[in-house]
Amino acid sequence: MADKVKVVLNREGVRELLLSDEMMSVCMDAASSIQGNYGKDTSLDGFRGRNRVNVSVIADYDEASTNNDLLKAVHK
Repeated sequence: MADKVKVVLNREGVRELLLSDEMMSVCMDAASSIQGNYGKDTSLDGFRGRNRVNVSVIADYDEASTNNDLLKAVHK
């Protein structure tokens, strides 16, 4: 039987990764993909929060939120 392995994360390293330019790029790429799948007027918004980068795809009309259109575009 294999011995148990204990993984200890480097908290400072994880924090640095979550705030990095590379993570912003990965998140913007994912948001761009969603934006492309959606196919209607949208805008992207990205910023660095206190703990991590944040990216949003924003639909330019209210009907998108009532029909969950952006959520559906994630799974295409």
